[in-house]
Amino acid sequence: MRTDSSPGTLPAREHLPAAPAGPPVLDVVIPVYNEEKDLQPCVRRLHEHLVRTFPYAFRITIADNASTDTTPQVAGRLAAEIPEVSTFRLEQKGRGRALRAVWSASDAPVLAYMDVDLSTDLNALLPLVAPLISGHSDVAIGSRLARSSRVVRGPKREFISRAYNLILRGSLQARFSDAQCGFKAIRRDVAQVLLPLVEDTGWFFDTEMLVLAERAGLRIHEVPVDWVDDPDSTVHIVRTATDDLKGVWRVGRALASGSLPLDRITRPFGDDPRDRDIKDVPQGLARQLVGFCVVGALSTLFYLLLYSGFRVFTGSQSANALALLVSAVANTAANRRLTFGVRGRGGSVRHQAQGLVVFGIGLALTSGSLAALNAATSEPAHSTELAVLVAANLAATVLRFLLFRAWVFPDRREVDPPRAASPSYDTTPFRAGEVADSWRDATVQLMPVRPHDTDARDSR
Repeated sequence: MRTDSSPGTLPAREHLPAAPAGPPVLDVVIPVYNEEKDLQPCVRRLHEHLVRTFPYAFRITIADNASTDTTPQVAGRLAAEIPEVSTFRLEQKGRGRALRAVWSASDAPVLAYMDVDLSTDLNALLPLVAPLISGHSDVAIGSRLARSSRVVRGPKREFISRAYNLILRGSLQARFSDAQCGFKAIRRDVAQVLLPLVEDTGWFFDTEMLVLAERAGLRIHEVPVDWVDDPDSTVHIVRTATDDLKGVWRVGRALASGSLPLDRITRPFGDDPRDRDIKDVPQGLARQLVGFCVVGALSTLFYLLLYSGFRVFTGSQSANALALLVSAVANTAANRRLTFGVRGRGGSVRHQAQGLVVFGIGLALTSGSLAALNAATSEPAHSTELAVLVAANLAATVLRFLLFRAWVFPDRREVDPPRAASPSYDTTPFRAGEVADSWRDATVQLMPVRPHDTDARDSR
C-alpha cells in the first residue's frame, strides 16, 4: 500500500454555485477498451440526457485504455462534433489507472464515471451527484443490491456479486452495499487527498477507494439503481475475482498495520458555518465504552487468575502488585488497538508508560483496599479478598477509562485543526493528455489520440 502523506485535513464541504454556463461542474468519465461499436451510441445518449436534465455545465470524457481497434478514431470524431466531449488516451490498460489519470487532470469539482454499456438507468445520474454538489456527501455510488433497486442479470453474476460484498463485510468491515457497480462519483477535493492512497489500477480500484473513504470517516451516499446486465461484457470473471481477493488481503493488511494516514482525510464537524466553531465534540463514546467494558472484563478475569496463582507463592500485596502489573500491560495494549483504534507501533512506548501511571493509581486503590481489609481482619478468607479486589477494581476501572480517553489516547479529531481555505476549482480549459505533475503516475503515459495507437501488453 502507498503511504504518501495527504495534503492535509479536508475543508468543510461547500454547496457548489449554480451556474448553467462556465467551467464544467460535472465531469463524467467513460473508460473504454475496444468499444468501437458501443462508444458512439453511449456518448450521444448520455449527452442528450445531460443536456435535457442536468442544470449545470458538464463534460463527458472518453478515457481510452490502450484500445487496439478504431475506438480512438470514434472518440476523436465525437470530440470534434460535440463541444462537451473530450478524449483521453492511455497507453496502458486498467480501469483504475484510467480513472486516476482523468480525475487527477480534471478541473470539474464533481467527478463521476459509468460503464460504456450504460447498464445503469441514466435517471439515477442526477440523484447520484446531487449530494456531492450540495455539499452533503463526499462519495456517491450506485447500488444494485439495495432493496428498491431493480436488476436484470443471470444467477451466476448475482451470486458472485453478493458473495464478494459479503467477503468485504466480513474481512474489511465494509458497510456500503455494492462495491463494483460501474456508476460512482466523488468530489474533486476528496479525490485529491484520497486517490494517492489507492494503489490498485484495475477493477479493484473502486473497492479500495470506497474502503479507505469509509475508514477515513467520509460520507458515502448510495443510490438504488435500475440495472440490466450486458451479456456481451468482456470482463474475465475468474481473473478479476482472483485479483480482487488479493486486493482485499493487501488492503486489510495495510489497515491492520496502520500504514495509511487516514486520520488526515477527515471533515470538520458540521456543514453549517455556525457548527464549524464547535470544539471538543465527543467521537465514538458509545463504541469506546463497549470496547473498554469488554477489554476490562477480560482483563479482570486475567488479573484474578494471575492473583490466585501468585498468591500461592507470596503474600497478598506482592501477588496483587505482580498480577496488576502484568494485566495492566495487556490491558493498555488491548485498549490501544481495540477500544481507541490506535494502529501501528508509533507511540506505543509512550502509551505503555502512561498506562503504567494509570496502573499506579489502580495499584494504590486496590492495595489500600487490601490494607484496610487486613486491618479489619487478621486472616480474611480468599473469597473475601477477591470480593474486595473486584469492588476496588470497579472504581479503578472508571478512573482508568477517563484517564485513557482524556490523556493516554486522546481523540485526535477533537483537536481543532487549522481550517483550509474554501475549495475553488480551476477554470483552465481541460485538454487531453494533461496531468498535474504532482499526480503523474510513473506507469502511465498520456498521449493525444492518434489513429493507430496499439498496445497488446495487457490482455485484460
